[in-house]
Amino acid sequence: MRRTRWPSVAWTSTASAVLRRRVCSKGFAVHCPFCRHPDSRVVDSRTSDDGSSIRRRRQCPQCNRRFTTVETASLSVVKRSGVTEPFSREKIAGGVRKACQGRPVSEDDLALLAQRVEETLRSSGSAEIDAYEIGLAILGPLRELDEVAYLRFASVYQAFDSLEDFEAAITVLRADREEAERGGVDAVADDAAVTPGASSAT
Repeated sequence: MRRTRWPSVAWTSTASAVLRRRVCSKGFAVHCPFCRHPDSRVVDSRTSDDGSSIRRRRQCPQCNRRFTTVETASLSVVKRSGVTEPFSREKIAGGVRKACQGRPVSEDDLALLAQRVEETLRSSGSAEIDAYEIGLAILGPLRELDEVAYLRFASVYQAFDSLEDFEAAITVLRADREEAERGGVDAVADDAAVTPGASSAT
């Protein structure tokens, strides 16, 4: 008997998505995209590699066809105007990309930075994030990625309006770098001091 392969319909269950859901006495119900039956049952669930979404394989009890939904936790951005919009990693990467022009930063680096920013924001437990907080969440990972790109981004985000603002930011970067280097030297010295004792004990 030849087995029929049904198409996979990938939707998302975020607040701005096209997936149509309703709440019934049994919980959430998903309409079948083929026959529009107002319910379906989950036959398989898999979490994405980064844990940000869950793919659910569903089957319609009416027509027996199967389809796939992708569920993610809702995360909205509140802009200065008060308008809210869904969080987008693509927008994060796009905004940082401008600051990274001419720098040794790859698309994979930008994608990882956007992922780190999203993880930081979601860890707050809030479903709505102020746009200003997104900028704060970007600064740390961007600084680790490329200091020149960090200064470019910070100059716009923090509204640098004089040479002194840049000098102050650079001074902080240098001080932090020197402190990190001193910490590395101290760690090496401690290891060197411990090693002779360890060798003599053996």
